[in-house]
Amino acid sequence: MISKKNILIILMLLIALSILSLNLLYDRVDDTKGETKNSVKIGVCIYNQYDTFISGLVNHLTEYAKYKEQEEGITITLDISNAGGNQITQNYQVEDYIRENYDIICINLVDRTDASVAIDMAINADIPIIFFNRELVEKDLKRWDKLFYVGAVALESGIMQGQIVIDYCEKNFDQVDKNKDGILQYVILEGEPGHQDALIRTEYVINTISKAGIYVEKVGDEIANWTRAQAETKMSQWLKNDIGGKIEIVIANNDDMALGAIDAMQKEQVEAHPIVVGIDGTKVGLEAVKNGDMIGTVLNDAKGQAEGIVELACSLAFGGELPEDIELIDGKYIRKPHIIITPKNVEQYME
Repeated sequence: MISKKNILIILMLLIALSILSLNLLYDRVDDTKGETKNSVKIGVCIYNQYDTFISGLVNHLTEYAKYKEQEEGITITLDISNAGGNQITQNYQVEDYIRENYDIICINLVDRTDASVAIDMAINADIPIIFFNRELVEKDLKRWDKLFYVGAVALESGIMQGQIVIDYCEKNFDQVDKNKDGILQYVILEGEPGHQDALIRTEYVINTISKAGIYVEKVGDEIANWTRAQAETKMSQWLKNDIGGKIEIVIANNDDMALGAIDAMQKEQVEAHPIVVGIDGTKVGLEAVKNGDMIGTVLNDAKGQAEGIVELACSLAFGGELPEDIELIDGKYIRKPHIIITPKNVEQYME
């Protein structure tokens, strides 16, 4: 007959063996996890590869991913998909990334008000989404704790663009006011109809100029869909009709449209052309500021946004902390501030 003491010893041995077995099991799981944590697959959906700002951001994404690989000894697979301005196409691209078991999906929305299909698919597959540059509706972002946004604050760019005009006019008002009526006549080239950034930039640039005590009058307003070619066409039409001689300021929602207006004025050989101001701080935009074609632009930090996207993706995939210089606001947002660019500081931002 087994004594109580022996029974106790046997029970203790069984418990010890059970604990040892569990530890070995957890070690194997951790080892497996360790292997998968050495790599991450990131699918990137962009609204239009021909957008100058977006193409620059994608280049920064690729460069920073390579840098991160070298620094951390990891493998980052970036797959870029172009939606060509079609939201349905973009939804199919998201579906493909989910089917192919990508770890993170990054989306530059075609339509910021139509993120629900992509979000539903991601929730069902438990794959985080990092939206960037085109900010989705807030209620959509709050639907799930694995949805994030990386970008800037649109109203900030409008305010800064207005400040560029104010600063320039404080020193050169008589030069800008060609008809000497004390009112600055302007035209504005807007992005897409109903697009949040276009609406906000347009509103805040004019409000900022007006609040500074500068009287302005709108003589033309056209949609050019963020593109240089369309802006050139719109500006050419203005120059050829009765408002052409009235234009004293050209305000564009982005640099490409500002450059399109400049192209038109150069082709029409406009001698004392109106001042031109843009937003984005693209490479060609910065060059236009440097050579005097534009009085200024507002830098939308594509490089900083790209770094934020890669760092956040790696943090989600590997479970690490974000770098100290990248703040995740409200557990959802990485915001990169705009910067005013004028001939005084443009060279320090040129690559």
